[in-house]
Amino acid sequence: MPADPGARRYCGRVFSDQQIHQITELIANCPGASRAELSRRVCAQLDWHRDDGRPKDMSCRVAMLRMQRDGLLQLPPPRNGNNNGKPYRRRTPQAEPGTPIRATSPRDLGKLTLHLVTDRRDSHLHNEYLDRYHYLGYQPLPGAQLRYFVRAGGHLVALLGFGAAAWKTRPRDRFIGWTPGQRQQRLYRVVNNARFLILPWVECRNLASAILARAARTVARDWEAHYGYRPVLLETFVEQPRFRGIAYQAANWICAGTTEGRGKLDVHHQHRLPKKTVWLYPLDRHFRRLLCQ
Repeated sequence: MPADPGARRYCGRVFSDQQIHQITELIANCPGASRAELSRRVCAQLDWHRDDGRPKDMSCRVAMLRMQRDGLLQLPPPRNGNNNGKPYRRRTPQAEPGTPIRATSPRDLGKLTLHLVTDRRDSHLHNEYLDRYHYLGYQPLPGAQLRYFVRAGGHLVALLGFGAAAWKTRPRDRFIGWTPGQRQQRLYRVVNNARFLILPWVECRNLASAILARAARTVARDWEAHYGYRPVLLETFVEQPRFRGIAYQAANWICAGTTEGRGKLDVHHQHRLPKKTVWLYPLDRHFRRLLCQ
């Protein structure tokens, strides 16, 4: 526990009572600033940066939202609402069920290509597909993220989403072998495959593993181009007993173990959430050294 009785931990950083007071003063002194601008100013004031010198503004924004939730400060209203916490009701003809696509192998479908979501129109369409056809529906990804449309022979067959890694999970952390301090410093170099959807009208044996293999060759390069650093490890969580993780196994991901089913907010050990298997994919053969240095 922090020595300062007023200290709080958010997004892997301990904020002293004095630092939280500094943030509230900064907000009061910048009445016209957006939440994004405030997060950049807080990073500069508290020297909260990545190893490459870039501010951790997305983590800072999430931290301030949680401080607001805990009653420690009051942020200005968002400039552009994202409907967090509300049902996603967008329905368009573009996301209606397509013509059935059937093939015996990915090769029969044509060349697999991953297309980044880069504009608002594609973002809405990606969200709608997930909400309509993924069993978890649409949920916004926090922090740094990349989302893809996957096409085969020009036809949309799947969607992918990559985002921030889980703060703490015993199977992954044991597999890496890092200390809590090392995890706090290097977690940003682990990326979570948060969403994977093959559209329900697409039937093709081994398509899922082929997509995962292509994504593993693509996401590190794209992530570096967008965020200025290269991730060294992918993770994902496969819900039991709904799925067995066969596609990840076929794509050479490594099963690191099973979660306890508690979830990040279960401080009373009530085990109310489904257990999940943790699958990992190293993007660099020296990933342990890079994460534990």
